[in-house]
Amino acid sequence: MDKIRLGVIGIGGICNGAHVPAYLKDDRIEVVALCDIKIERAEALKEKHFNNADVYSDFNELLKDESIDAIDICTPNYLHSIIAVAALNAGKHVMCEKPDAVNVEEVLKMQKASEDNGKLLMVMRNNRYMETSAYAKKFVEAGKMGEIYAGRCGWIRRRGIPGKGGWFTTKAESGGGPLIDLGVHMIDLAIWLMGNPTPVAVSGSTYCKFADTNSSDSEHSAFGDAKSDGIFDVEDLAMGMIKFDNGATLQIEFSWASNIKVETRFVELRGTKSGINWHDGILEIFTEDEVQPGVLVDYDPKIKNVISGHVANIIHFIDCITTGCEPCFKPQQGVDMIKILSAIYESAKTGKEVIL
Repeated sequence: MDKIRLGVIGIGGICNGAHVPAYLKDDRIEVVALCDIKIERAEALKEKHFNNADVYSDFNELLKDESIDAIDICTPNYLHSIIAVAALNAGKHVMCEKPDAVNVEEVLKMQKASEDNGKLLMVMRNNRYMETSAYAKKFVEAGKMGEIYAGRCGWIRRRGIPGKGGWFTTKAESGGGPLIDLGVHMIDLAIWLMGNPTPVAVSGSTYCKFADTNSSDSEHSAFGDAKSDGIFDVEDLAMGMIKFDNGATLQIEFSWASNIKVETRFVELRGTKSGINWHDGILEIFTEDEVQPGVLVDYDPKIKNVISGHVANIIHFIDCITTGCEPCFKPQQGVDMIKILSAIYESAKTGKEVIL
């Protein structure tokens, strides 16, 4: 297959800012269809980059085109599973923005549709594809961490509520606040580096304290379409703990708004031989000197992130279709993720630990 004929559904900020660069970089991709409920967005992208693409306002009409090989979904969260299942059933491979779905029932539908139709389903896990992440993965797989038994991860902002009043802050459309918006990123990176242990229990708490603020110090607050008279029924801070079948634990913290010094995202893992700290894309390693046992050393492997994680993830998706290589992401990992997030919300509501 020389060219992958791609249809793109949802022409918003994440599509234009993070996905389009991949389409332009990989000459195996031919964007042949663009769809958005605000059709002028699709028309604008067609005019700017993809002059031969067909334009739609209804994704169901786009899916009728049997010549389309794959679909890239960049819509609000609640539509991910609906469109993915329809696309898979229409015989298309599917690349989908995170989160996988807004609840467990929907993510299971996606997994089943992929299996039933024998089509590739991949959900965005862009942080796995950064060079620092790849180095950390090889470090772990080489046994240099020893047993990874504990860790913590998070993405915390001082003021960075996206699209306030729009779909981001409307639970029926987003599935939740920063836990489901930001949590997928760092929880996935942590679990992936840990070797994908199976989650068995979670506990958590959520808070909403900044629904009335309009201040922002984060570029990410520009995502989404804000509405001054809209809904804000999600959390702005979530904290919790995940337990795994191998005995390891992972602390988590995600916020759109907190009185902290500065926005940061991190994964810190502790092993019996070494520890790592992935911090805003920079990697540090804490261990003992190989020549002088007992002497503690810290080092930065000086790895630079050259290519966008989003671009690299989409290129991997195309690789899997064209070459049949093993996908880095498996739908079961998406099921486990949504089980974790849903259970944390349940724990926050009941005040009890939830067994998965």
